[in-house]
Amino acid sequence: MEPLAAVLLAAALILIPALVLWRMWHGRRELGGGPAERATFETLHTASLAAPPLRAGLSQTGAEKAVKHLRHLLGSPALAITDDERLLVYDGVGDHHARQVFDHVKHTLEHGRTQVVGPGAVSCGRPGCPIIFAVVVPLTTDGRIVGTLAAYGTHASAGLVRAAEEVAGWVSSQLELAELDRSRTLLIEAEVRALRAQISPHFIYNSLTTIASFTRTDPERARELLLEFADFTRYSFGKHGDFTTLAEELRSIDHYLTLERARFGDHLQVTLRIAPEVLGVAVPFLCLQPLVENAVRHGLETEARSGRVTILAEDAGAECRISVEDDGLGMDPERLKRILAGDVAERSEQGGVGLANVDERLRQVYGHEYGLVVETALGAGTKVNIRLPKYHPNASAR
Repeated sequence: MEPLAAVLLAAALILIPALVLWRMWHGRRELGGGPAERATFETLHTASLAAPPLRAGLSQTGAEKAVKHLRHLLGSPALAITDDERLLVYDGVGDHHARQVFDHVKHTLEHGRTQVVGPGAVSCGRPGCPIIFAVVVPLTTDGRIVGTLAAYGTHASAGLVRAAEEVAGWVSSQLELAELDRSRTLLIEAEVRALRAQISPHFIYNSLTTIASFTRTDPERARELLLEFADFTRYSFGKHGDFTTLAEELRSIDHYLTLERARFGDHLQVTLRIAPEVLGVAVPFLCLQPLVENAVRHGLETEARSGRVTILAEDAGAECRISVEDDGLGMDPERLKRILAGDVAERSEQGGVGLANVDERLRQVYGHEYGLVVETALGAGTKVNIRLPKYHPNASAR
């Protein structure tokens, strides 16, 4: 590959976002349609085809799907991709060289530097075989060497070395994004575990005490409440994906409220208004239950009086809008701001973990514009508002 082509490749790989692809595809006439523009578009398009399998991480399946596109980017007769332990894929002519690949890349894996391997180590001596040189470049994530990319051919020009380094850098950036995706998934799982741990031990103790109080006076009622408690704990502590349906979340909340009404009697008044159209909307698992528990706690447990909790879910075109409201003591808006901003001390207070956790997960999945909106003041109750897109590529209840 000539130096000019390598420069074009480097520039093109920096412009990989899909928006640029779209603009170049639809605006190619405005760009003039010259050779440089066409070469840049072709490079971008090829890179976009290689990106999705690499976003799943450095695996044999992903490497096999991406390698042809990467080899096309480099224009080399053969290309190999390894992790730090084995050859993942060899693509192109001279596949009899595949068994030697790991010997060629060992130095790069150990030292993390680009290496040109010459004919003495690569050439097989077979008539007509074009595999004479190899350019081996490290693949890295988070500063760690995780594999290599080896371009094979008849020569190892400065242009090919530079192009291989640019492609390897771009592949490494895709692997970094895959690591971020995995970290994000682990973070969400940890946050759900934190929510489960936050389900009030007092609620569990009080529920069992309430059930026990009915065992002599109303055994059938005690049995019904025990089943409600079993269903609630099965949902809250069972294995789930990241998402469930609004209907399932509300069903668990109904179990919870049934137990609380058995405890508080007429002191707890609940209003639910749910539009049937939104029952199938995918919602993050345990995104509403902590808000309802906070509403009951703030509305009743802090004062010897009746309290009302209102849960609304309505269809709003492309969105589902949900609110959880109580008429309890309310909250200092400045404290609320500190909780949602990440103040660890404030979050450790009762209810802080649940609010912050739900807010963070909504923002991670749907974007910052979909965080919680809370209306509250001391002595004025609390209303927590949620907006959710009814359809979102990252949200599906399986």
